[in-house]
Amino acid sequence: QVQLVESGGGLVQAGGSLRLSCAASGRSFSSYFMGWFRQAPGKEREFVAAINWGGGSTYYLDSVKGRFTISRDNAKNTVYLQMNSLEPEDTAVYYCAAGYGVKREYEYDYWGQGTQVTVSS
Repeated sequence: QVQLVESGGGLVQAGGSLRLSCAASGRSFSSYFMGWFRQAPGKEREFVAAINWGGGSTYYLDSVKGRFTISRDNAKNTVYLQMNSLEPEDTAVYYCAAGYGVKREYEYDYWGQGTQVTVSS
């Protein structure tokens, strides 16, 4: 069992930055792929970024490439999402997830409660 708690969301102006953190408790954090997903009002939840066990491979939604960076610190059981050059379209609830896949929700077994990110224009 893995418990995930996100933090770092908030209100920011377009062009600004935020760093989301996801702290994991439980067993074998380093054995999981970690992912970030988001859900905007009225839309389905979508994949944003993922990172493999050791952090050597990362994956991104095309629209965030070059602006977002996912990283992890296995010693701290924490995964991060650095978000730069934020756009109003990035407004959503952001979820952290732990699993064995990359981009599909069903590949993730554990989910956090989400943290709100609001980007004003």
